[in-house]
Amino acid sequence: QVQLVESGGGLVQAGGSLRLSCAASGRTLTNYIMGWFRQAPGKEREFVAVLRSRWSDVTTDYSDSVKGRFTVSRDTARNTVYLQMSSLKPEDTAVYYCAGNLGLRSGHAPNEYVYWGQGTQVTVSS
Repeated sequence: QVQLVESGGGLVQAGGSLRLSCAASGRTLTNYIMGWFRQAPGKEREFVAVLRSRWSDVTTDYSDSVKGRFTVSRDTARNTVYLQMSSLKPEDTAVYYCAGNLGLRSGHAPNEYVYWGQGTQVTVSS
């Protein structure tokens, strides 16, 4: 069993930055995917970014709406994945969720994940 705990959300002005953290506990992950999704009120949960780890190789992917502004990374010593968000826009306002699963997948769809964090609110004011 894996537990995921997000932190780092908050209120920021447009153009500002935030870093979200997703700490994993309960099992040491080797080959896995860790994704970030977000859900705004009245909207479906949407893919933001994914980090795929296969031993020491890491690949990342981003939605078009955040590419060039967001960066996903990991700290293996801390068993933590980060989402660095820059140049934030009001339309980035949402609850952000991290998700994980073992093995390698594209990581773009919510149904590819079995472990989910509780979510953290990000609000970007104009």
